[in-house]
Amino acid sequence: MTCILHISDTHIVPEGRLVSRRLETADALKRLVDRIVGIRRRIGPIDAVLVSGDLSDDGSAESYSHFKALMAPLDFPLLVIPGNHDVRSSMREAFADSLPPDGPLNWCRHIVDITIIGLDTLVEGHGHGALAEETLTFLHDALMRTQGLPVLLALHHPPFASGIAFMDDIGLINSAALRDAIADHEGQMRIICGHVHSMMVADVAGHVAISSPSPCSTFAFDRRADAPVGFMAMEDGCLLHRWDAGFHTVRIGPDCGTGPFPF
Repeated sequence: MTCILHISDTHIVPEGRLVSRRLETADALKRLVDRIVGIRRRIGPIDAVLVSGDLSDDGSAESYSHFKALMAPLDFPLLVIPGNHDVRSSMREAFADSLPPDGPLNWCRHIVDITIIGLDTLVEGHGHGALAEETLTFLHDALMRTQGLPVLLALHHPPFASGIAFMDDIGLINSAALRDAIADHEGQMRIICGHVHSMMVADVAGHVAISSPSPCSTFAFDRRADAPVGFMAMEDGCLLHRWDAGFHTVRIGPDCGTGPFPF
């Protein structure tokens, strides 16, 4: 069995600052980390933590240091990919032991029984995402080397429409290229992403794609053309992806409530 904890969109800033003059994102992440630490015996062994982008809100070196300190109590191998709020140079420096020294921040790891492929969709200076030709080539080569292992494919921008217009306006602009790249992959694959601060499930070229909630905020699912543009100050949890002769995903909420009570 392989278990990957999936967190996304933490939006950490240097200590003492707020995001959008309102959100204390560090406190929200600390609460989620404490929650995970508190239930470790219940959920069983975790093989790695994957953070699917927007680790930082401002891309500063200080924010990545702050993020690493907040995540330290988990004490699992940490895998990261960039989101539209991240900055490659600062992120590369902060995670020099696990990210490539130049080019897109793409990587491939074999974790116990699965292959995890991380893709860089960042277009610096913009909210939307794109898969560069270099990244699509990397994906092709990585899939060719999976040797039949199940694949967890991670990217920040969802390769599907969320239905939230202002988020889809800054979505993955060449999602068709990803669908083409994975359409003929016959092995087991699950696609995981972030960006929309909500758990959504979609079909992408015959493979299940799941977006993770964010610890610090969400966006209202409002499909009206004139829906207000902005975030909701609601903390949420994370996902646990398990491989055991098939993929199985569980949402871990930010709190557990009271109980259990006898039936």
